[in-house]
Amino acid sequence: MSDSTLPLSLRGRLLRASAIILPLVIVLAGLALLKAFNSSLENAEASQARLQVYLLLGAIDVQDGRLELPDHLLDPGFSRLNSGVYGFIHGEDGRLFWRSRSSQALPAELVQRLPSRALQPGQSLFSHLPEQKLYLFQYPVIWESGSGEARFLISVLRSDEQIRSEMKEFSRQLLGWLSAICLVALLAQYFIMRWGLRPLDLLARDLQRIEAGETDSLDGRYPVEVQGVTDSLNRLIETERRQRERYRNTLGDLAHSLKTPLAVIRGAGDEGQDAESYRRQVDEQALRMQQIVQYQLARAVKSQGQALARAIPVQPVVERLLGVMKKVYADTPRQVELSLEPGAGFAGDERDLMELLGNLIDNAYKYGARRVGVEVQLEGDTLHLSVSDDGQGIAPEQRQVILERGARLDTRTPGQGIGLAVAVDIVSSYDGALEVSESRWQGACFRVTLPGAPVSLKS
Repeated sequence: MSDSTLPLSLRGRLLRASAIILPLVIVLAGLALLKAFNSSLENAEASQARLQVYLLLGAIDVQDGRLELPDHLLDPGFSRLNSGVYGFIHGEDGRLFWRSRSSQALPAELVQRLPSRALQPGQSLFSHLPEQKLYLFQYPVIWESGSGEARFLISVLRSDEQIRSEMKEFSRQLLGWLSAICLVALLAQYFIMRWGLRPLDLLARDLQRIEAGETDSLDGRYPVEVQGVTDSLNRLIETERRQRERYRNTLGDLAHSLKTPLAVIRGAGDEGQDAESYRRQVDEQALRMQQIVQYQLARAVKSQGQALARAIPVQPVVERLLGVMKKVYADTPRQVELSLEPGAGFAGDERDLMELLGNLIDNAYKYGARRVGVEVQLEGDTLHLSVSDDGQGIAPEQRQVILERGARLDTRTPGQGIGLAVAVDIVSSYDGALEVSESRWQGACFRVTLPGAPVSLKS
C-alpha cells in the first residue's frame, strides 16, 4: 500500500475538514457582510437623492405653463460643473424642461434615455448605472396651477465614486480582519481538537502498557463516549486472559492426568508379564490416554459443566480407579476401606468424575501411610463423596492454600501441585463444594458435594 492510500488519522481528518470548511464559511460571511454594507451605502445614497429631489420640488415655480427655477439652488452641487450631482426635469412628452449646470458635460445619449413613462405619480425609481458610474433616482409629479395641471419627471444623478471608494476600503479592512479571524479559529480548532482527542491518546498509551505487561486492564478515567469502548475492551482482555489461563491450565492438567497411565505402563514392564498380557495392558492405558487427551481438550473450550439426562454410576468408576492405583503403587500397598452406595449416581460427565476421583484417590495413596478410605452416599439429588487417608494430615490454616493451582505443602513427594486445583475446577463447574477436613485416622479427608441421581447397576 502506497503512502498516498494510507488512511488519515482522526486528527488529520479533522484538520483537513477544518481547513476546507472554516475558510469557506469565512468567505461566505465576508460576502454577506460586503453585500449588507453595499446595500446600506446604496440606501443612504437613495436617501440623499430623494432629498435633492425634494429640494428641486421646493424651488420649482410654474408660470403660464412654463417651469422656472432660480439660478442658485440650495444644493451647490447642481451649480458646479462635474460635481457628481446632476439634475434634470422632463415633461410628460419627454421634452427636457431643465437641467443643472453641473450636467453640461454628460453625454447627450444618456440625457435622452432618462425620460420614463413607466412611473406613475407617487412612485419612485432608484437604480445603478454601472457603465456610467452613476446612481439614478427618478420621481414623477403632477403640478396643479390656475392654468391646469402639468406632469413632470424629476431625475437626479449622483456619482458612485464615493460608494466605490468606501466599498474598496471596507473590503480591504474586512479581508484583513476575516483572515485574522480564520487563522485564530484554525489555531483554536487545532488546540480544541488536541484536547478533545487526548482521551484516545491516553487509551492508546494504556493499551501499550497492557501489551508491555505493565498493567492488566484499562483503569484510566475516560469520557462517557469512550468509557463504553474501554469497558468492552476490558471485558475482551479479561476473556482472553481467562481463555489463555484455561489453555495453560489444560496443558498442566493434561500432563498431570497422563502421569497415572504412564506409571501403569512403566510398572507393567517390571512385573514380568507375558507379551499378550503386557500388550493388552498397554492398549488399555493407551486408550485411557487418548480419552484423557480428548477430555482435556474439551474442558479447554467449555466454561460450565452441564448435567446429563442420564446419571453415571459411581461405584464402577471408583473400583476401576482403585484397580489402577494398586498397579501404580504396587510397591507400597494400601488397605482400602470402601463404603459405596450401589445406587448412587453422578448427574454429569463420566470423564469429569474419573478426573476428580482420580486426583483425590491418587493423593490419598501418595500421602497416606497404610490406609485409604472412599465413601459414596446419595441424599436426594445430592451426591456426597469422601476420600481420606492416614497420613500426616493438613493444618487448618493450610487447607485453603492447597486448593490453589501449583501450591504444595510436601515438596519431597514428586508432583506438580495441580491435582487438587483440577478437582476444584471440576467441582466449581457443577456448582458443587469441596471441603478439606481431618479423617478418622488423623490424616486428610476430602469431602465433595456434586449433583446426583439414583441409578441401576443392572445392564
